[in-house]
Amino acid sequence: MAQNGGDLELPQRRVGGAKELPNGKFADAPSLAERRRRDREERLGLLLWKKPLLTLRYFLLELLLTLRDWTCKFCHQRAMALTVLLGLACFSFVYSTEGTHQKYVRRLEEQLLRCAYWVGLGVLSSVGLGTGLHTFLLYLGPHIASVTLAAYECGSVNFPEPPYPDQIVCPQEEGAEGAVSLWTIMSKVRLEACMWGAGTAIGELPPYFMARAARLSGVEPDDEEYEEFEEMLEQAENAQDFTTRAKLAVQKMVQKVGFFGILTCASIPNPLFDLAGITCGHFLVPFWTFFGATLIGKAVVKMHIQKLFVIITFSKHIVEQMVSLIGAVPVLGASLQKPFREYLEAQRAKLHHQAGEGFPTGENWLSWVFEKVVIIMVCYFVCSIINSMAQSCAKRLQQKQYSEEKTK
Repeated sequence: MAQNGGDLELPQRRVGGAKELPNGKFADAPSLAERRRRDREERLGLLLWKKPLLTLRYFLLELLLTLRDWTCKFCHQRAMALTVLLGLACFSFVYSTEGTHQKYVRRLEEQLLRCAYWVGLGVLSSVGLGTGLHTFLLYLGPHIASVTLAAYECGSVNFPEPPYPDQIVCPQEEGAEGAVSLWTIMSKVRLEACMWGAGTAIGELPPYFMARAARLSGVEPDDEEYEEFEEMLEQAENAQDFTTRAKLAVQKMVQKVGFFGILTCASIPNPLFDLAGITCGHFLVPFWTFFGATLIGKAVVKMHIQKLFVIITFSKHIVEQMVSLIGAVPVLGASLQKPFREYLEAQRAKLHHQAGEGFPTGENWLSWVFEKVVIIMVCYFVCSIINSMAQSCAKRLQQKQYSEEKTK
C-alpha cells in the first residue's frame, strides 16, 4: 500500500529554500511564508466576540457561496439529480397516499429519522468544523446510561414504543428475574451506537480528501494540519518530543500495515486519528481501504468497547456503590449524597409512570446543571461553526487575490 504513493514524485519540490510552483516558477519561500502567516493570523482574528459584524458578514457570504457551489455540482451531475428527484417524487407519492401500507411507511420514517439523528451527531463529533461537539458525552453516553438504569429497574428492555426512545417507561408486565443481562442491554442500544460510530467515520473523510487532492493536484492547501504533517515528515529523523513521536508512530503504522493499521487506529480512542486520514490521503491509499477500515473500527469495534464501559459503569450495583462512596466523604458526604439519591428516585418514579397518571414533577439540580452545560456547549459549537465559515470565506478571498496577482 505504501508503494502506491512511494513510487510517485512529490508534485512540489524545494530548491535552495524556494518552492517550485505548478507553473515552473519559484517563489521566495521566506516572503511567501511570511505573507501566508500574516493572512492566517488575520483570518483567525475573525471571531464573533472580537469582530461580530464582519464575522457575520463573512459567514453569510460563505453560506451563500457554499449553497451555490453545491447547487452547481448537483446540477452538473444530471443522472444523479434525476435519480434523486425521481426517488423523492416516488417517496412523496407513497407517503401521501392512504392505504394499509401507511403503518410500514411510518415505521420506516421513524427508523430513518432515528438513524439520521445519530449519524448526524456522530458527524458533528468527528468533524466539529473547528472544535468538535462531544456528542458521545452529551447524548449517546447518557442515552446508554438511561437504558441501563431503566433495564435494571424494570427487569426488562421491552420498553413501550412510543414513547421510547424519546422517553423510557417500564412495560406493564414485569420482567422475569435475571432477564436483564449485559448482552440484552448492548443489543437494545446497538442501533444508536453503530449509527453514531458510522457518523464519526464519515466525519474523518475531509482530512483524507484534502490530503489526497493536494497530492494529486500539486497545490499545497493552506491547512495547518497538513502543513504540520509535511513538516513532521521532513523532520522525522530529528523528532524528540513525545507528541511528534506518537504522530510518527501513527503515520508509520498506517503507511506500512495498511488496512489493519487503519483499523487498529480507528478501534481505540485516538485523538491523532486525523493524522491517519491525512496520511492515507497523502500516500494515495484507496478510498475503500481507508473508509472500510475506519467504518469497521469506529462503528463496530470501538463502539462496542464504549458501550461496554458505559453499561458496566451504570449497572445497578456499581451506581449504588458510587452513591455510597459519595456519602462516605468526610463532612460534605451527606450533603453531596442527597441530590444523587433524589435524582435516582425521581428517575425510578418516571420509569414507572403509566398513561393517565400524573407525571412526576420537580427538577433536581443535577439535571438542571447538566441541561445548562449542554446548552452552553451547543451554543459554543454554533459560534465555532460561524467563526470557521467566516474564516473559510476570508481564506477564499485571499486565494482569489493570490490568483489575480499570478495572472498579472
